[in-house]
Amino acid sequence: MSHFSRGRPTICTVDHEALRWNLSQIRAKVGDQVKILAMVKANAYGHGAVAAAKTLAAAGSDAFGVATLDEAIELRESGIRAPIVVVAGVYPDQVEAFIAQSLTPAICDLANLRQIEAALLDRVSTLKFHLKIDTGMGRLGVRAEEIETCLPQLKTLEALKLEGVFSHFSTAESVEGDHTKKQLEIFSGVVKRLRSAGITPPLVHLANSAATIAQPAAYFDMVRPGIMLYGVYPSPSMAQQISLKPVLSWQTKVLQLKKVPVGASISYGQTFITKRQSVIATLPVGYADGYHRLLSNRGEVLLRGKRAPVAGRVCMDLTMIDVTDIRGVQQGDEVVLLGRQGDAEITADEMAGWARTISYEIFTSIGARVPRIHLN
Repeated sequence: MSHFSRGRPTICTVDHEALRWNLSQIRAKVGDQVKILAMVKANAYGHGAVAAAKTLAAAGSDAFGVATLDEAIELRESGIRAPIVVVAGVYPDQVEAFIAQSLTPAICDLANLRQIEAALLDRVSTLKFHLKIDTGMGRLGVRAEEIETCLPQLKTLEALKLEGVFSHFSTAESVEGDHTKKQLEIFSGVVKRLRSAGITPPLVHLANSAATIAQPAAYFDMVRPGIMLYGVYPSPSMAQQISLKPVLSWQTKVLQLKKVPVGASISYGQTFITKRQSVIATLPVGYADGYHRLLSNRGEVLLRGKRAPVAGRVCMDLTMIDVTDIRGVQQGDEVVLLGRQGDAEITADEMAGWARTISYEIFTSIGARVPRIHLN
């Protein structure tokens, strides 16, 4: 069955059966006593936040994590009733929306803590929050060594209610390094100090995807899986520890075929010159769709179950591939940019390697003009 529309045939398909499978594998890994906060920020890593959150909520996700207030409101307006934590902070002028939508902000420093508390007292309202601790990421959060300064203010809060405390590993691919182990040690110390001071937030969380797979000591009360939900292993070795299924694939169709002689230049800048009589196919996809320009003369696609190299520079709306060695190619043939075709597969990690980036950016770069077709 074809999922292409009658318009431009460049689409992504999102397999919700695979999404449910990945969540079930996480549940089996962490057990029933540990909550799962599914990360659906950045449009669910490019997969479609609303559709993904609905499937994950129905499949048993306990809560959701987003980066911005707008992302959280989008989920609420789509009917998601589970707790939503906005992990990238809150501004005082957003307090009204957090109250109205029953959202949970992350608060990352003492000045912000005082601002939000004052704003809530003015409105005679209360709000749950999660306190972020910087254990070595150096980005957001109260530095761990400053926790003593926080204790008096945490004890005197009236409108803000401490529901959670969390931190963020600075390595997303592994839990083996000394820095990661040190972060876990520091965070555990902060939690211990809070409890000794009589501050006992019900939700303590630290584990990202890598720690969810390989570091049970980082589970605490809740884990925050992200990239693994979408079928990508934080590192290849982790495929031995959990079974995940890719959720997203990216397809298009051949727009034009052209026979060209030896010495023909293809695309901008004459970076690809044919060394033989060649057949060049033009595809209706380009860097405006998120197909990175760095894939120029480096990337590959799947056509008739075989690999075809990108020929010349990726353009804004079009990309050329060399199909000389693939027999029988016709206009309208399906081309897989990312995903499986027959026995062949191009993974997000492989594409990321060509583009000198990471799988996260591959997914989140796929533009809004590429429709997401949701299956199962």
